[in-house]
Amino acid sequence: MAFGASGGRGGFGGGRGGGRGAPRGAPRGRGGPPGRGGFGDRGGRGGGRGGVGKRGGPPGRGGPRGGGRGGRGGRGGGRGGGSNVILKPHRHPGVFIAEGKESLLVTKNLVPGEAVYGEKRISIDGGVDGTKVEYRVWNPFRSKLAAGVLGGLDSLFIEPGKKVLYLGAASGTSVSHVADIVGPEGVVYAVEFSLRSGRDLIGMAKKRTNVIPIIEDARAPQRYRMLLSTVDVIFADVAQPDQARIVLLNAEYFLKNEGHVVISIKASCIDSTAPPEAVFAKEVDFLRANKVKPIEQVTLEPYERDHAMVTGKYLRHGQKE
Repeated sequence: MAFGASGGRGGFGGGRGGGRGAPRGAPRGRGGPPGRGGFGDRGGRGGGRGGVGKRGGPPGRGGPRGGGRGGRGGRGGGRGGGSNVILKPHRHPGVFIAEGKESLLVTKNLVPGEAVYGEKRISIDGGVDGTKVEYRVWNPFRSKLAAGVLGGLDSLFIEPGKKVLYLGAASGTSVSHVADIVGPEGVVYAVEFSLRSGRDLIGMAKKRTNVIPIIEDARAPQRYRMLLSTVDVIFADVAQPDQARIVLLNAEYFLKNEGHVVISIKASCIDSTAPPEAVFAKEVDFLRANKVKPIEQVTLEPYERDHAMVTGKYLRHGQKE
């Protein structure tokens, strides 16, 4: 199989197979393995969403005093800051690990003092005249990209200064962290079809000015072609049966030659009757046949069940490497 063993790091054409991800079928509610960012011991999706790193309450709820459903209270996990927390750069530029009582995945807050969805914020000594720098906890139970990072992606391709086209932006939870990563020199073009989610997305973008919200159907990129320049990366989380086709259509309009695609694939949205591994393999074959050279696949277990994240390089002219 092109991806290596199920639950492993994958990698196309050899690479490091197996061992880094949770096995397929792991309980939905399990937290990440030790040393992977410390999001949740137990408590699963509910505990992780309410307050990362704590033992959660009932499914769909935050842990004790965790701020309610979806972590909007922002009180759980990541307590402490300043001299009690050591900041370490992640191997992905623009992403960090804050190590204190827990190890938490964080991004540098582009708008200090402002939370987007009730997430925990941590202030850490900046080392200049007693200044502090604020970071936002990036919860893998609420962001497929964060789950991919903790799942072991070798390269995220979303880096400081990059131009990113984000398909399936929803209300902007993950988009806000991408905006943190690319920083003021980068741009995030965030496409969302739902008007309700789009209102939240626009509200977030009013303060994160490197985000360009686009309330349109990603199936019709010609409708927003005048709003974009060429981008370095396309990230897609649209959960549609024809997601790969949607990505490729947008790539034809906007992605530079040898730019990258990062796709979150939900197997049940494509074919609920087939094994997830077969669905992932079919999607990758489709990408390979349409100018995308697959690079890597990782599972999103235990944060998302039957999800995988696939990366690839876009070869606009179909050249071979």
